Amino acid sequence: MSKVVTGASMSLDGFIAGPGETGFEHLFAWYQSGDVPIASTHPEIPFNLTPSDAAYLQAWLDGVGVYIVGKRLFTLTDGWGGVHPADKPIVVVTHTVPEQWIAEHPEAPFTFVTGGVKEAVDVARGIAGEKMVGVSGGDVARQCLDQGLIEEIWVDIVPVLLGGGVPLLGELADAPVLLEDPEIVAGTRVTHLKYRVR
Repeated sequence: MSKVVTGASMSLDGFIAGPGETGFEHLFAWYQSGDVPIASTHPEIPFNLTPSDAAYLQAWLDGVGVYIVGKRLFTLTDGWGGVHPADKPIVVVTHTVPEQWIAEHPEAPFTFVTGGVKEAVDVARGIAGEKMVGVSGGDVARQCLDQGLIEEIWVDIVPVLLGGGVPLLGELADAPVLLEDPEIVAGTRVTHLKYRVR
């Protein structure tokens, strides 16, 4: 069965977006910290990284077979126009299926589930095969962790304090959740931490 992981770039004070959906220029600056290119389906979202950051990101991209996102991220990005920057299938957790968006993007590899995160993980595992299921940070990741579905947490700690905004996970229903010691990769303007959930 495919492993379920969550990952996000996060400020040192714990936020994956600043107040009013700000701060992304700081959270993702490490995507432009070097001269090793990684392909993106969107030319306006290029990746040029240092060798250590590129190896870390490439391992993530090669390992993930499908992403689970919430309605907030789907709406914020307008579903990336129907093609995720990493060219992966997407499972969207939502209360309402956006029929008009689907009609406008009939070829988009997006699946919309209305039965909650457990259904989303089951659907995503069917798509991912042997690869990982990547759960976007925020409320969907918190719900998955609360239900014991997350097996690893990959955090890219960025040296910025945003002072508020969207937390990586928010308030957990059954804290504390213990993690194993991290694998650490030192990057440029970022430190990559990979934790296994006990």
